[in-house]
Amino acid sequence: MDEPGPLDRQAVHDELERVRSDFHQLLGQAGAELRRPTDGTRWTNEQLLFHMLFGYMLVRALLPLLGVFARLPRAVSRAFAACLDAAARPFHVINYLSAVAGCRYYNHRRMGAKMDRTLAALHRRLDGESAASLRRGMHYPPRWDPFFHDWMTRAELYRYPTQHYDFHRAQLTLRPAHD
Repeated sequence: MDEPGPLDRQAVHDELERVRSDFHQLLGQAGAELRRPTDGTRWTNEQLLFHMLFGYMLVRALLPLLGVFARLPRAVSRAFAACLDAAARPFHVINYLSAVAGCRYYNHRRMGAKMDRTLAALHRRLDGESAASLRRGMHYPPRWDPFFHDWMTRAELYRYPTQHYDFHRAQLTLRPAHD
């Protein structure tokens, strides 16, 4: 497997701050539009916003998991990813329902603060990573998400949630504040 080049930490920090600012802008301009359907999903705008936030929450959970699997033979994470990939169909149902339920607690009034805390934790964690830890990786279930690859390093995992965010950002049907 090709080893990726060194991670541009500042680029990741900049991405996280761009997302933080954009997310707060989206929350600030939305009103009744939060209940409107999105473009290309079964979620409402509010549910999709939670799902976009959840991508960052997920990475916080995956980083320690990657630390465990990176110390094991690659075959272990390959087998784990294959099991998860085999369960892709029920995962997609759970993924949908988790956003439906999740935005009931982390609704539009709570999402901004949760995003701030989550991104702050990712900033701190990234700053503490060694070059060696950023090169460690594991296998992932690519059927679960188009931005998961069969093998991903920790550096790639830091980039994943923003790719996920930007993809779903285009599916929101919130109107710009000046409309």
